[in-house]
Amino acid sequence: MPYLGAVKLSQLTVPVVRNFMDKLRADRRSPAMVKRVVGDLGSILADAQERGEVAQNVVRSLSRRKKHRERRHNGKLKVGVGIPTPAEIKAIVAHLKGRWRPLLLTAIFAGLRASEIRGLRWQDVDLRRGELHVRQRADKFKTIGKPKSAASERTVPMPPILVNALREWKLACPKGEHGLVFPTGTGEIEYHSNIVNRGLAPVQEAAGVVTKAGKAKYTGLHALRHFYASWCINRREDGGLGLPLKVVQHRLGHSSIQMTADVYGHLFPSEDDGSELAAAEKALLG
Repeated sequence: MPYLGAVKLSQLTVPVVRNFMDKLRADRRSPAMVKRVVGDLGSILADAQERGEVAQNVVRSLSRRKKHRERRHNGKLKVGVGIPTPAEIKAIVAHLKGRWRPLLLTAIFAGLRASEIRGLRWQDVDLRRGELHVRQRADKFKTIGKPKSAASERTVPMPPILVNALREWKLACPKGEHGLVFPTGTGEIEYHSNIVNRGLAPVQEAAGVVTKAGKAKYTGLHALRHFYASWCINRREDGGLGLPLKVVQHRLGHSSIQMTADVYGHLFPSEDDGSELAAAEKALLG
């Protein structure tokens, strides 16, 4: 209230939010508190945007700029660094057990965002046709809402291993008012931190996918989404699906093909390596 209480929505901009964050830090608020308060502001703006009260969510714009800066600073995603290798995924899958098996398989073989996994309902899972329909998400404060963007509402095909795991899990899944596929033991919305700390990290350690210090190598579910993207892109002869860029964009639910190209374009195989050039030359000249 002291900082933003008198500010109209129309006057709320990215610089205003940045200044708000600076004032919180100057008042000796902890980094965790600043993150939580700004997250709450983002949730308020998301609701306002859905109601037509504001044109854009400036907190989300700020987050996107930060991620863009981080990607630019850290360079392109690399297999074995930000993207699990096929061998690492194979080891992880071999060690998946219990309630975490269907959840992490969904991240690996459907590429859903963590919020989309946490908000996935059984009514949006078609086991007969082998499809997932992304129609809602659960944010970090356990609030159910619309997907991240219009493009995020999509249909994703499932491979047999995921269909079978979900079919088995459906029999044991806790019931709740939301009809969620991956709820807590009481049927409520699961926290992302619980999935990482109790599911993703332990299975990596069991599978030997660790750092030199023996800790889990990948710290968030987004690493599995990155793997899914690389799996979609890799050539069939390399164990991938060999999908074109536009289809990869749809599978990931990106709002633009440029976003997909910026993040994953470097993973697409070159089509003019030596062997393929030789084959093309032979086909043309005989």
